[in-house]
Amino acid sequence: MVRIVFVGLALAASLAACGGSAPSSTAQAALEHQADMYAIDQIEVKWHKAASTHDIDLMMSLWADNATFNIGAQTLSGKDQIRNFFLTKAAPFQPGNHWVSETPAYKIQTTVNGNKGTLYFECHYVDPATRKVKAVVAANQEVARISGTWLITSSISASPELGA
Repeated sequence: MVRIVFVGLALAASLAACGGSAPSSTAQAALEHQADMYAIDQIEVKWHKAASTHDIDLMMSLWADNATFNIGAQTLSGKDQIRNFFLTKAAPFQPGNHWVSETPAYKIQTTVNGNKGTLYFECHYVDPATRKVKAVVAANQEVARISGTWLITSSISASPELGA
């Protein structure tokens, strides 16, 4: 019995002396930050997929239950009001519009700080039949990790302004 304990302690000591393979806390934090940035960016990716395919369920999967959505002077509160807006008023979701939604990569800005972050992107809605841009809209969003998933908690939508 003493021999087994001694061998176990010797093995543990030799592994500890080798340094092990666990990443440093700094490396781990950087990796987690990168994973969070990627997860937040996936909101933009899914947004455009939902708009391009008229997939209201995918669009609504991006929103927190108590999210707010500001469009001009109108504020929508909660998923039911936001869903209704997309189904009845949002031009990309209208049955006659078969637009492709895209964002130039340089127009995406993402931040993360713990369980909260921000996401800004522009939606360029293009009619593939005519190859014309039909609408350009900016979305400035606050996001949060809720039950392990990054969701939109607040969004302000407006026409973007050209910067210098």
